[in-house]
Formats: sequence, C-alpha cells, structure tokens
Amino acid sequence: MATFVLLPGAGSDSWYWHLVVPDLEVAGHDVVAVDFPVDDDRATFTDYADCAVEAIADRRDLVVVAQSLAGFVAPLVCTRVPVELMVLVAAMVPRPGETGGEWWENTGHAAARGPDASDDPFEIFLHDVPDDVARESEHHMQPQSGGVFEAPWPLDAWPDVPTRFLLCSQDRFFPHEFLRPLVRARLKIEPDELDSGHTPALSHPHELAQRILRYHEEVVRAPQ
Repeated sequence: MATFVLLPGAGSDSWYWHLVVPDLEVAGHDVVAVDFPVDDDRATFTDYADCAVEAIADRRDLVVVAQSLAGFVAPLVCTRVPVELMVLVAAMVPRPGETGGEWWENTGHAAARGPDASDDPFEIFLHDVPDDVARESEHHMQPQSGGVFEAPWPLDAWPDVPTRFLLCSQDRFFPHEFLRPLVRARLKIEPDELDSGHTPALSHPHELAQRILRYHEEVVRAPQ
C-alpha cells in the first residue's frame, strides 16, 4: 500500500482532488490531500512544503502528485521525507534559484499562449469540466497570493527521485507545445500526455487516477 500525497495548484484547495481520491482508495492506498496557505502573502514555497510534510506525518511509501504551481513544492517535499515517486501534472518546472515570478518570462509562457489567448478563468481552466463540477469549483478557488512568487526556489538541483510528467493535450494555460520542450530541457525526461484541459482531476479524474496508479506500479515493479 502506498500513500498518495496530492498537492493542488494555485488558488485551489484539497477539494481539487476529491474525484481522484476514491479511485486511489479503492485500489487499496492511503491518500493525503493537502491544503496550502494560498491567501497568505508571507508564505513561501518552503512554507507550502511544511504543510505537506505536516499532513504526511509518519506515513511512508509516499507518492507525491503535484498539479501546476505545486511543481515548485513537490521537489521540496521530496528532500524532507522519503518519496518513492513524484508525479507532476501540467506542472511548473523550476530551475535552481529561479523565483516563481521569473519562471513566466524565463520559459516564454506569454509567447507560448499567444497574444489572443483568453483571460477568462472558465475558458482557461474549466472548459472541459462538467458543469456541476465547474459550479462547485467556484467555492474552492480564491486569489493566489503573489508573495509566494518572490523568493528564489531553494534547491540546488531536482531531487534524485523517480519522476513522471503528465501534460495535457487540451491545456489552454500550459499548452503542450510549450511544456514538452520545457520538461525535456529541465527534467531530462519525456512527458506523457492526457487528453484533457489544465485541470484533469476535475475533467478526467478516473483517467488521471489510472495513470497515477500505473506509474506507481511501474516504480514498484522496477528492478532495484
């Protein structure tokens, strides 16, 4: 049995994973869905990692799954507790010393989205999410504190942990044409692809859960 540690993206909370959690539990695993202090301007990515480590407590056999902004957090967690596998879902991939604010310009994000890209949150994040789930999501979203983007990412390198990256082919926020070369350059791995928008835990939760479980099985069965 593994413990899946689920980290939400910017301005979101643990509810984001509520449709994925049952599939992981039915498969016989423990699940910890983490809340971050997204409204606290004083909080840093290190503070976010503290929240995850506190939620994990003494659990072991950890699989850390990070959505979007939590790509800055998951590697920090991996340096604090023993992690078997890190799964990044449509995630930001920082490099050592880079701030969250610098990431956007350094990666060419604005150009990748194009000058005519919509700023409507629904069009960006919820366009493929069922209507009832999209309506409920309004109660679980809040403005993301800008303070978290100010401090340099504190690691000297990505942790030596088995890592899988899942990008989303219908992602309007991090287009797959943008993420694929970024993942190759910064993580030196080939990302997999899911036919989804930016928030697959809401739009394709069962497919996402099965991908995560498959990644875990691959690592468990890999020769030591």
